[in-house]
Amino acid sequence: MTNFVLVGDGVVLQSDRSGAEPEGFVEAPDEVCPGYLFDGQGFSPPIPQPIPPPDRVSARQFRMQLRKSGLLAAVTGWVAAQNPLVQDSFQYSSTFVRSEPMMAAGFAALGFTEEQVDQFFAAAADL
Repeated sequence: MTNFVLVGDGVVLQSDRSGAEPEGFVEAPDEVCPGYLFDGQGFSPPIPQPIPPPDRVSARQFRMQLRKSGLLAAVTGWVAAQNPLVQDSFQYSSTFVRSEPMMAAGFAALGFTEEQVDQFFAAAADL
């Protein structure tokens, strides 16, 4: 069957292989499906979007990534020099949230860039 697609704002919204060309649809190659791009003359696959880093990881994932990165001693030393609330948060949290002020302060103390923090959380989420 012929592949007919409905295009809106340069993006394939729907495909139809029922036979007759539905009104407003255009003929497309077999592989074209919703999400493909259309420039008026040809189709192209959608541009892959980067997967955003997770905004939180479990305490186990966070600590394992610290250990794998060789940062556990530096972080526990930094935490030990902080106020008791920070110490308790590090010791007893079940989840580490990237946007928490303690996280920002700790990563800044280690000299991490935003990209490095993203990479850390992405790696931790895979553990």
